[in-house]
Amino acid sequence: MKITTQLQGVALGLLVLGIGSVVSVYLNAVASDSTVVNQAGLVRGATQRLVKLEMTGQANDDLIEKLDKKVNGLINGDQELGLPPATDPDFLLKLKQVEDAWKALKQTIIGVRQKPKDRNVLLNESEDYFKLTDETVLAAEKYSQTKVQLLRAIQFTILGITLAILAILLIVIARIESTLRDSTSAIATSSIQIASTISEQESTTSLQASAVSQTTATMNELGASSVQSAQASEASEASARQALSLAEDGVLAVEQTMAQMFTLKDKVGAIASKILHLSQQTGQIKTIAELVSELAQQTNMLALKTTVEAVQAGEQGKGISFVAAEVRKLAEQSKQSAQQINSLVAKIQEAMNSTVTVTDSGIETATEGIKLSQGTAQTFVGVTDAINNVFLNSQQISLFAKQQLVDVQQVEARMNAINQGAKEIASGIAQVRLSTQHLNEATQNLQTLV
Repeated sequence: MKITTQLQGVALGLLVLGIGSVVSVYLNAVASDSTVVNQAGLVRGATQRLVKLEMTGQANDDLIEKLDKKVNGLINGDQELGLPPATDPDFLLKLKQVEDAWKALKQTIIGVRQKPKDRNVLLNESEDYFKLTDETVLAAEKYSQTKVQLLRAIQFTILGITLAILAILLIVIARIESTLRDSTSAIATSSIQIASTISEQESTTSLQASAVSQTTATMNELGASSVQSAQASEASEASARQALSLAEDGVLAVEQTMAQMFTLKDKVGAIASKILHLSQQTGQIKTIAELVSELAQQTNMLALKTTVEAVQAGEQGKGISFVAAEVRKLAEQSKQSAQQINSLVAKIQEAMNSTVTVTDSGIETATEGIKLSQGTAQTFVGVTDAINNVFLNSQQISLFAKQQLVDVQQVEARMNAINQGAKEIASGIAQVRLSTQHLNEATQNLQTLV
């Protein structure tokens, strides 16, 4: 999988996780507050039903027990009813008043059962009780709204932090993708140019080897005919002219080879410079990843501080403590993502180091090829001079046959040296081609990672 794809997946995962956590906390808080408001309303409804039954002389102790449980649950909390303990001062004060009024109302109910004529007293007390329960429901709704507003503020804060982290990651991804794409494109273009140059050099070297072979054959023929040079002076002159032409061609071919070898060396050096620049940019990517990790660490410390303050706040800070814990998880995940980026950058640097090694080898090979070409050029100059002397003295071959034979043997030895030099040049070009193949493979690996 490509580096940019992995980083984009991490960024989207962080965004989805942050939004999901915030929504979960918000829904849990709203559900809890809704239960409190509903149960407060049920206390009023159940009390109305109880009063109606008592007014008609129908006792219902089970309903009284249920009301006791609901009132106590609203104050102290009840897991069975899904009620948390009351923490808001205004709401708790109203609940205490409802509890006291409920106790008094129960005593009135007991008295009415014994003296049915006091039912009007029960009716009057119940009206006051109902007003008090209405005020309690309003207090619960007010507390719920306040809590929802607080949770929304926390929600937007967390969402803002998540979006900020996401924006930083997207900027890092864009820089990585742009830098790597430009660098690998430049390397690929240079590799194609080097391959083309090497192909031309192979063709030139082949022509050079052919010329050397022809010159060697000509010199062998000249050596064989030197014994009869007196009788074949005209043939010797023609052969010398041909040898001179071939030698001049050889000098020209060697000069072209040297020029191309210098060009190859310069291009390989340019590739090494570009790879070094790419390595520096990769180091900048690592620095950015460390910045993201530091930001995640600071977010984690901020969340930890929020948790401590929430613990000090007691029951009122439980919701904030839970949200802060989720923020710490997000910060930890951001830190892990930054570590993954550092790991990927290390892999890229390792691949570039391998490419630099191959490029250095190519430069050394090109340098050796230049030295060999210079030696070959010097040898060709010597051959040209020798053949020119043969051409000028061809009319006196009959007088100097023995000396000419010695000279021809020397020329043959030089031609063998030239032939050996041409083989070494061909071997050097093959090594440069192998280095270029390695460079192409490294470039393809970088393009695959991008």
